[in-house]
Amino acid sequence: MMSGDMKIVVKQGIHARPASLFVQKASSFQSKVTIRSEDKIADGKSILGILLLALPPGSTIRLEVEGTDEKEAFESLQEILKRESI
Repeated sequence: MMSGDMKIVVKQGIHARPASLFVQKASSFQSKVTIRSEDKIADGKSILGILLLALPPGSTIRLEVEGTDEKEAFESLQEILKRESI
């Protein structure tokens, strides 16, 4: 499993558009993707799950990826979360 803490830098936080892009990318991999924020956990392939985390700019999440293509998935998903605008 690969995991790491990341700060949300998207200026408006994770709203519908960045969540949609994240889910599309996560769904292209076989690995299981999980996002943790404080005491909440969401499936990284569920747009509703991600939106329910209510992630404002500056919040910190833990991205966890586990599976056969975890390295590639983790790096791709990390790049989406590092964008300032989506």
